[in-house]
Amino acid sequence: MFVYFDNSATTKPSEEVIKAMNDALSVCWGNPSSLYGKGLEAEKLLKASRASVAKSLGCQPQELYFTSCGTESDNWAIKGVWEARKKQGRRMISTEIEHPAVLRCLEHLKKDGAEIVLLKPSADGKISARQVAEALTPDTVLVSIMHVNNETGAVMPLKEIRQALNAAGSKAVFHTDAVQSYGKLNCGVRELGVDLMSISGHKVHASKGVGALYVKSGLHLPVFMDGGGQEGGQRSGTENIAGIAGLGAAAENILKSRTETLERMTAVRDQLRRRILAEIPDIKINSPEDACPSVLNVSFLGCRAEVLLHMLDTEGICVSTGSACSSHVKGSHVLSAMGLKANEIEGALRFSFSGYNTLEEADYAADKLAQLAAAHRKLMKYHKG
Repeated sequence: MFVYFDNSATTKPSEEVIKAMNDALSVCWGNPSSLYGKGLEAEKLLKASRASVAKSLGCQPQELYFTSCGTESDNWAIKGVWEARKKQGRRMISTEIEHPAVLRCLEHLKKDGAEIVLLKPSADGKISARQVAEALTPDTVLVSIMHVNNETGAVMPLKEIRQALNAAGSKAVFHTDAVQSYGKLNCGVRELGVDLMSISGHKVHASKGVGALYVKSGLHLPVFMDGGGQEGGQRSGTENIAGIAGLGAAAENILKSRTETLERMTAVRDQLRRRILAEIPDIKINSPEDACPSVLNVSFLGCRAEVLLHMLDTEGICVSTGSACSSHVKGSHVLSAMGLKANEIEGALRFSFSGYNTLEEADYAADKLAQLAAAHRKLMKYHKG
């Protein structure tokens, strides 16, 4: 049996996405900036896809800009706010558990004079609205807090953070990296109260190479890329119509079946969690009880996660030791920030789910985990003498 439990890294494109992309490549392959028929076909598809993604976020189409990925969206949002508002203030608030796309971006701005404040999570991996409120100063220009953590699934209280910003009378721009929550939780930008939101296509069964940035109407960001004036003049360059069409199809699926998808993920996550707790000794669940059902992080004490990962791979089970975008970094900065011990971090695996996963897959993975963890621990004890 093949079991893919690494959906936080990337997802398998859906049939609807593949069809939409094939149609875009074979039929609507014109340049959407061209004025003749083939160009108008592509422009129509571009508008329809933008409308679908915008509807899935509860925003207006003119507030949505297509990008190449979530990392680009994060960089555009954060660096754009800095360039637009650095004369008004230099403080930027984020967290120690953000994706590297945010953390490395903030590190870059620190060299340019930004005052970066990174909030430390609680033991369950969350950031509170109170922490944000206490960190606010009159010269705070940006608050960037992810919606769902990519390693633990911890959900951040975005609504409460917006309320805290309003109560303080803060003029800070509120950005969220919603790459891991889009398609799973409610990402309505009005309800969450965010000014900027980053999403990515390949986390929701669309293709790699496409993402989007929501920019609240009235919020000015500098032009991200000069050229022919595409994307409202903000991000020039001929649009990736096939990728955008795929993201539009994925958005339509989200609109139709997000609740059902969440229920399936929850059932699979809960089944795997129950069996691990019942059948494998010396484990620690690192995801909070109310985590997004797409992620389950578990430490197998006495095991090396990387070795266990490869053992699982030989049985057709794909999991990860953390963020695929920082796989070259030793240890998890997220688990470290949460205060986990070295052996807990060393033995941590992340299981991440999609609506395509099944209970049978959870049972198969649990069976193999029990066997392989026991075998690995036995080998570790042998080598220690």
